[in-house]
Order: sequence, then structure tokens, then C-alpha cells
Amino acid sequence: MLEIKTEKPVQVIDITHQVNDAVKESGVEEGLCLVYTLHTTTGIVINEAESGLVQDLLRRMASLAPPGDGYLHDRIDDNAHAHLQAVLLGNSQTIPIEEGCLVMGTWQRVLFLELDGPRRRNVLLKILPG
Repeated sequence: MLEIKTEKPVQVIDITHQVNDAVKESGVEEGLCLVYTLHTTTGIVINEAESGLVQDLLRRMASLAPPGDGYLHDRIDDNAHAHLQAVLLGNSQTIPIEEGCLVMGTWQRVLFLELDGPRRRNVLLKILPG
């Protein structure tokens, strides 16, 4: 389990190194790594971590599900936009493991997206031999 302490209301954190370290520590040489967030206002994506692209992603998410758009859930928590954005992003990724490492393209990174922070968050890593 990874514990992540976010510092901003909306934040993208590259967790690739932590996930790869967990794979190495597991001793699994061939298999799959499931990366799964335990929260309904966060997401897990695989993409490039270039700062311009990250800002583009956050801007697009805000335009698809903007805060304060008259959501019924806002009567309870005022964070419906974060839930809706998380649904669009997804809460998990499955990554192949070969030779004890994640199999990823040159620019691919595992990104954790905080959409309703700052908070303490947990990401489950399930490393399966195969």
C-alpha cells in the first residue's frame, strides 16, 4: 500500500518509482501489477508527466465537470465535480511485469490524480505472478 499526502486541491503525482520499487521488492519477475486507488475523488492514469500535458489534462477535466455546476451531490459535500472527474479518469491501471520491472513505454508514467485535496490517500498495489 502506498500512502500519499497531497498538498493541493487538485494535484498530479508521479508514483512510477514507488510502484516499480514495490514490484522489485516483491521478487515477481513476470506477471501483473494492479495499481488501484481506494478513493472516489482520485484517479490513476498512465500517460506522459510533461508539465504542459499535465496542465492540459487538468484544464480539460475542469471543463468536462466544472465545480459548482448545480450538482445534486454538492448539497452534501460540495465535491461532486471531483467524483465526476474521477469517474472519467478511472480508479486503476494494470501494468505488465517483465524481468522484475514494469513494462512501460519511453514516456509512460503512472500518475495519481488528486481531485479533492489536500488529503491523505491510499493506493493499493497488487503484484501478481504470472
